[in-house]
Amino acid sequence: MKNSYSSLSIAIQDLQKEGYTADFNLCNAGVEHKHKKRIHKATELDVIKFYRFEGMSNPDDNTILYVIETTTGEKGLLVDAYGMYAGNVPRDLIEKLNMIK
Repeated sequence: MKNSYSSLSIAIQDLQKEGYTADFNLCNAGVEHKHKKRIHKATELDVIKFYRFEGMSNPDDNTILYVIETTTGEKGLLVDAYGMYAGNVPRDLIEKLNMIK
C-alpha cells in the first residue's frame, strides 16, 4: 500500500490488486457491502488507511478513499466526499471515519 497516489482511479486499481475488492457505501445503519447487501456497524470495521484527492478545478470535487477491513474478513474501499456526514450516518461511524483529523 503506497503512501500516496496521483489520482483516485489509480489508487482504486492498485488497492484492488492488493485484495481490497469489496465496494462499500455509507448508509443509515453504517457501511454497506454493496454486492452482499451486508451492513457493518462502526465496531465491525477498521479504517486501515485513507487517501485525500482534491479536484483540480472545483473544490466541491474533493474526495476521500477509505481502505477498510471488517471483522468478517472483508477488505474493500469506501469513496466519499469531504464533509458528507450530515445525514443519518451513525455518530460512532462518523467518529471512526473522522480519524483524518
